[in-house]
Amino acid sequence: MYIMLKETNNWLKMVDYDLKTAEHMFETKRYIYVIFLCHLAIEKTLKALVSEETKKFPPKTHNLMYLTNVVKITFEKNFLDFIGIMNNVSIVTRYPEDISKLVKYYPKNTAKEYLNKTKEIISWIKKDKRLEK
Repeated sequence: MYIMLKETNNWLKMVDYDLKTAEHMFETKRYIYVIFLCHLAIEKTLKALVSEETKKFPPKTHNLMYLTNVVKITFEKNFLDFIGIMNNVSIVTRYPEDISKLVKYYPKNTAKEYLNKTKEIISWIKKDKRLEK
């Protein structure tokens, strides 16, 4: 019987923590942080997969496309498109040049859409046979 690596399990616990925090940020209308935490949760889910696949600590990167390539995961088109979108929001939500523009660009409906899509993708990734041990 195979037991998941402790590090992999820890990454997955952080994913759940980040998603819960994103939900709280949504409730308090901190939509930029919802988007930021969605990116972080996807990143950590991919890093869990990297950890389990390579038996090494994942690369210190925020690039979701790079992590996707490391684990050779094939997303369906709409998931891959969203991963690309989330990959691009990492920088603007971490280092906003104009907070008022960013707040307008990521209103409640966008934050909710991103949160729901993030949960859907994470659920799909967690069904990967490499994490279902």
